[in-house]
Amino acid sequence: MTAQLEAKRGSVTVYRAVSTLRNAPNAAVRSWRLRYNPAKHSVPPKPRAEERTCWTPEQAATFLRHSAEQYADQLTDLFEVMLGTGMRRGEILALHWSDVHPMDRKLFVRWTLAAVNNGKLHLGQPKTPASRAWISLSPRVMATLHRQAAIQMAAQPDGRLEGLVFSRGDGSPLRPQWVLDQLRKRTTEIDLPRIGLHDLRHTAASIIIAMGIPLAIVSKTLRHATLATTINLYGHLFKNSADQAVNALGDALNKADADHRSTTPVIESAPPMAA
Repeated sequence: MTAQLEAKRGSVTVYRAVSTLRNAPNAAVRSWRLRYNPAKHSVPPKPRAEERTCWTPEQAATFLRHSAEQYADQLTDLFEVMLGTGMRRGEILALHWSDVHPMDRKLFVRWTLAAVNNGKLHLGQPKTPASRAWISLSPRVMATLHRQAAIQMAAQPDGRLEGLVFSRGDGSPLRPQWVLDQLRKRTTEIDLPRIGLHDLRHTAASIIIAMGIPLAIVSKTLRHATLATTINLYGHLFKNSADQAVNALGDALNKADADHRSTTPVIESAPPMAA
């Protein structure tokens, strides 16, 4: 485990690998090939979740303007699509033109790109079955994809549009580390908080939540496997939701009382009889 961490593998990746190996002998126990699991008590320490930094809508817009004005390259469009859809890093780097459907204003997440053994790029299935799904596209994101399509079609002798949406000159995938380096370079140029590529997804989520979109729609947009996943990741951003809920409940009861009073006839008491 120590050797893997020293090889610069992620702590979460190492934890999951060790946990899988620890549970593997259970299959032998169930089939009576082992009396017990000797690794049962070898519990690796669970890595602490990193505190994520999210940009505000103003910061995100500032970054996109700076990238468009100073670079106007395919990374400008890539960052625009990431912030406009909440796609994961591997998903955007593996996006193919065949999965973009402009007439429907949607794209389909079919592949994800991962760096294996800290270097070799591998095209595989998305993170979860729920991740392999359709994503709706805003007019702003559609304009970005149309611009990128026009550039690539102009560069092809036959004007065909195929392969990866974002790629190197030879059509091979962009390296995730290079994209991250460019993100941080451009961020530093305008003194914005330092973030990672996955934080663009968190930024998109935080903006959606701040706009008051219902939690179930947020979860579906981010393509989480369960609603609980969304709550665990972004529940702290809904800190005002409880206030809104109880206020709405109180308003409903107050309105019901007011309606009742307005429809109930007032019975005047008879004057006292003279002695």
